[in-house]
Amino acid sequence: MAVNLGVQHLRCIAAIAEHESFTEAATALGMVQSSLSRSVAEAERRLDVTLFERTTRKVVVTPDGRAVTEYARQMVSDFDEGLAQISRFVTGDRGTVSMACLPSLAATFLPPYVVRFRRAHPDVQLDIRDGLRRESLDLLFDGTVDIALVSTPSVIPGVLQQTLTTDSFYCALLPTHRLANRTELDWTDLEGEPFIAFGPQSSIAEPVLQALHAAGVTTGPVMHAQNVGAVAGLVAADLGITAVPRMVLPMMVFAGLVHIPLVPTVERIISLVRVENRHETASVKNFVRCLLTDQTELAELTAPGGAAFR
Repeated sequence: MAVNLGVQHLRCIAAIAEHESFTEAATALGMVQSSLSRSVAEAERRLDVTLFERTTRKVVVTPDGRAVTEYARQMVSDFDEGLAQISRFVTGDRGTVSMACLPSLAATFLPPYVVRFRRAHPDVQLDIRDGLRRESLDLLFDGTVDIALVSTPSVIPGVLQQTLTTDSFYCALLPTHRLANRTELDWTDLEGEPFIAFGPQSSIAEPVLQALHAAGVTTGPVMHAQNVGAVAGLVAADLGITAVPRMVLPMMVFAGLVHIPLVPTVERIISLVRVENRHETASVKNFVRCLLTDQTELAELTAPGGAAFR
C-alpha cells in the first residue's frame, strides 16, 4: 500500500502523541483545533488505522499510533533539519568558498580576513590555493575557484577587478652590505649590484623590471629564482641584492636580511578578481563583502616595524 502523508500530517501526529491533548497540540503548532483534528482524521483514513483513542478526559495513543509516531517524529526532525541546512546555505552560513591567490597574499594579507569571516560563518569551508598569478587566473577562468587575489598591473579582459590594497617595494640585502645603513634607497643605488631576480612568471618580476628601466639602472649579474625562500636564501648567501614587495618581507625573516624602502615608490596593485556574470553562492558573496570592508587589520599586520623593516 502506498502511503500518502504530508509533513503537516506527521507534525500533527507527533504533537498529539507528545501532549496527549488535541488542545495543547494545536496550541503548540499554532493552529486551530478543528484543523488539527481534520488533519489527524485524514491521516488515519489514509493509513486505515486508528492512531489515537479519544475520550472526554484524555487522548490515548494506540499501539499503531506509537509505531507511526516514532517514525513521524524522526521524519519531522529530519525534514526540519534539512530545511535549516537549506536556509543556512542560501544565506551563506553554510557552503564552500574557493580562492586562488599569490603565496605572499596567502601568508600576510589574507589571514585577518579569514579569521573575521570564520567568526561570522564558522560552517563555511574555505579552500585556499596559493600559486603564481598566471596559475591563479587559470584556476579562476576554468571554474576551479570562485575568486582570485592577485596583482593586476593592467586591466584583465572579461573579469571584474576590485582593488584591495597596494604593495610598495623594498630592497632586501645583507646587514653587512655597503648600503645596509641607509634609511631609504633610490632605484639608481642598485646600479651595477649583483641582483637576485624573481622568474618571469612571478608577479614581482614585472614591476621591478619596469622600475629599473624607468630609473635607467643596469644591475650587475642577474640570478633568477622562482619562490621567495629561494630568493631570500640566495641574498643571504651574499650572491646579490633584491627588490621585493612589502607583503613578502615577513616570508624572508628567516634569512636575517635588512629591508630598506625604495624610492621613488613603486607599487603593485592587489586586486580581487572575479569572472563577469558567473553565478556566485551566498557564501562567496559574503566572503567578497568581507574582503571589501574595513582594512584596518591589514594596515596593522603589514605596517613595517623593527630592524627587519628598516
